[in-house]
Amino acid sequence: MSTARTNKAVTTATLRQSVVDALDELKAKDVREIDVRGKTSIADLLVIASGTSARHVKSIADEVQKFAKKAGVYPLGVEGEGEGEWVLVDLGDVIVHVMLPRIREFYGLERLWTVGDRDEGESEAAQAG
Repeated sequence: MSTARTNKAVTTATLRQSVVDALDELKAKDVREIDVRGKTSIADLLVIASGTSARHVKSIADEVQKFAKKAGVYPLGVEGEGEGEWVLVDLGDVIVHVMLPRIREFYGLERLWTVGDRDEGESEAAQAG
């Protein structure tokens, strides 16, 4: 666990739940969690969500920070708050990306971080076919 500004008692699972609760609180759209353990050492989990406007994106990112702080985790960094099209909140083990849908589609982080991953159903279908 990243300990720079993290309460050592806070687990990744607890932090994840705080992030999910914050996203739910402000009605973030299309929330996706990507387990990146084994793919990178920068984090264990990426959480990607969309907001309906720049103001909504900023508000969601603020709520994520507020919920994380309540859990004892202070952001290592926050980027993009000025524009509000894509705000990244680095919470150490969990990195949260809140984006406008058009920005999210353009950069395709889900595709980037899941290249080569296979769903069990896809694997079985490929073997059967």
